[in-house]
Amino acid sequence: MDSIPNVQPGTFPEPTRTSLLELALLFGRLGATAFGGPAVHIALMEEEVVTRRGWLTRAEFLDFLGATNLIPGPNSTEMAIHVGRVRRGLPGLLVAGISFILPAAILVGGIAWAYVRFGALPQITWLLYGVKPVVIAVIAQGAWRLAKTAVHSVWLGAIGAAAGVAAAMGMDALLVLGLAAATGAVWHMLHTGRTPKGATGMLAGGLAAWGPGSASLGWLFLVMLKIGSTLFGGGYVLVAFLRSDLVVRLHWLTERQLLDAVAVGQVTPGPLFTAATFVGYLLQGTPGAIVATVGIFLPAFVLVAVSGPLVPRLRRSPWTADVLDGINVAALSLMIVVSAQLARTAVVDWVTATIAVVSAILLIRYRVNSAWLILGGAFSGFVLRQTGWH
Repeated sequence: MDSIPNVQPGTFPEPTRTSLLELALLFGRLGATAFGGPAVHIALMEEEVVTRRGWLTRAEFLDFLGATNLIPGPNSTEMAIHVGRVRRGLPGLLVAGISFILPAAILVGGIAWAYVRFGALPQITWLLYGVKPVVIAVIAQGAWRLAKTAVHSVWLGAIGAAAGVAAAMGMDALLVLGLAAATGAVWHMLHTGRTPKGATGMLAGGLAAWGPGSASLGWLFLVMLKIGSTLFGGGYVLVAFLRSDLVVRLHWLTERQLLDAVAVGQVTPGPLFTAATFVGYLLQGTPGAIVATVGIFLPAFVLVAVSGPLVPRLRRSPWTADVLDGINVAALSLMIVVSAQLARTAVVDWVTATIAVVSAILLIRYRVNSAWLILGGAFSGFVLRQTGWH
């Protein structure tokens, strides 16, 4: 397996054997088929870039996963951007990230058009009925593979277990990760008797709150840019940010419109942040959809470009390595908790249970590409709907 090139902060690695076309095809396919949220996206990426292609080692993948939790923005999109940066530098960073975002943004924009024209969301519950059980199997397999690398000591197992319990009890995801990082730092001090020197933290700058009277394209861009620059905790926290800015403070949307935007983001493939595309279309048509999408995703590209080259250096430092280990197992625990929560709504009868079990067998025993399984789940939902089962 190829290792991450040794680069200096602020620079990009030399191009490797991976072509830009290959990056575009892989992340375009993932963006078009990755239903189920960040946990599923990350599991799919782990399968493709670690298990199938060997572009990253599992340890390197985990380090980048931990790094995405230290900066604001959509975690799974940032993982795609990290992989593109490692394989082809700045061009790869742009191609991988845009390819992952674009299919979902186009699909969400189309649904937004139908919503504005017909006043309601299309009926696509049949699609989710077949896809959700497959998603659960994909997450479970990805979590298991990552756990074998992440949990390499008893104390990391204890941190992971504690993080899982805290997340299941409703503790904020960002707080769980912060406590895990702090525990890793304390463990290093107790284990080595040394206090880390020269440590620096990452701070996300925010824009001041303002109250424009109308949703002009300029204000829409700035609002989305602010959200993308300050939102920690992944897509599930997006709802609170959108409601605070767009419903409560600016009165650009109603509660119903916001809920519909979030629902579209959840039932379509790709990053949940494409709910911003829906919002932008409601407010300013096609130009608004483009501006909102660019505004909310732009910080992710900038932050990964700045922070990505630092990750190998962090791993080489003993104390930051312990901090990263703590973050990694906590992030893995959050992934497991999310999958368990999703399972309660995905596996609702013997049919969905069968789909989940068969998918798990095909993934683990026969290593079938998960994209085909997701498409198969969608087809199963369609067939069941046509026969009147669902």
